[in-house]
Amino acid sequence: MHRVARVALAAVLTLAATAASAETFPAKPVHILVPYAAGGAVDLLARTIGQSLAKTWGQQPVVENRPGAGGIIASQALATSAPDGYTLILVASGHPLNQFFYPKLPYDTFKDFTAITEVAYSPLGIVVRKDNPAKTLQDMLTLAREKPDAVSYGMSGNGTSAHLAGEMLNYMAKVKIQSIPYKGGAPAVTAVIAGDIPMSINPLAELVGQIQGGTIRALAVTTTTRTAVLPDVPTVAEQGVPGYDAAVWWGFLGPAGLPAPIVEKLQQDIAAALKDPAVKERLDSIGAIPVGSTAKEFDAYMRAEADKWGPILKAADIKVQ
Repeated sequence: MHRVARVALAAVLTLAATAASAETFPAKPVHILVPYAAGGAVDLLARTIGQSLAKTWGQQPVVENRPGAGGIIASQALATSAPDGYTLILVASGHPLNQFFYPKLPYDTFKDFTAITEVAYSPLGIVVRKDNPAKTLQDMLTLAREKPDAVSYGMSGNGTSAHLAGEMLNYMAKVKIQSIPYKGGAPAVTAVIAGDIPMSINPLAELVGQIQGGTIRALAVTTTTRTAVLPDVPTVAEQGVPGYDAAVWWGFLGPAGLPAPIVEKLQQDIAAALKDPAVKERLDSIGAIPVGSTAKEFDAYMRAEADKWGPILKAADIKVQ
């Protein structure tokens, strides 16, 4: 057989084998890496979607929390894993932006990963402890102007949506509130409740239960309109910062080289999970809106986010803490 024909036949056989493996995928548990601490929004989403996928796959996904360095530790672990679909990561908005905070990442932000799907997005909330004397966001901004060292905010790491929301607030409200990074949103909320820090910015998924339980109070939500899950909480824009708008999104990635049939099956199965009534109810309860985009759409969106925020973050010259 001619060499070109042999190469072509090998390619066809490889594609056929991959397609066949996709039909039987998964044959063992899929590991979902979570770049932040347990109890946070990403962790909650991974476990909620994982419960639904278990019904489809007949295999319970294994959720692994690997917090630290703004998600880099977990992302590096994924980048070095086998491209077989059995190791995935659920990232948040900060993933395509870490390259602007950490100039020596141990991976390439786009070349070392395969986009699968954006799963959902949500407003963030700005919260204080229930007994904090600040009744509104303007109260906190006034204090920040009068006593710059008296106000700080907790967030889930450099480059995360909470960090960006805080820096946008600093810029647009003309204040300088210090950011305090934690290994996840849940530890930041715990620090507020303990009185270690006065304020925190988090996805609503990390806040709704504590707000309803009365341990913290929401001063504002970060999108241009109020959210149905916290209808009485005003937006940042309503409180003297017109035009302010920030949100968080989450999505699944695999390692580079993930075969297209596996990517397609994962995307379709995750999109189906987002339509599961139990998942929809859970997302509604935390103010998250499901997406379920294609791999191509998600890849283009992450690149657009990097293009949008890159010049802003470079100009701001925010240092990694």
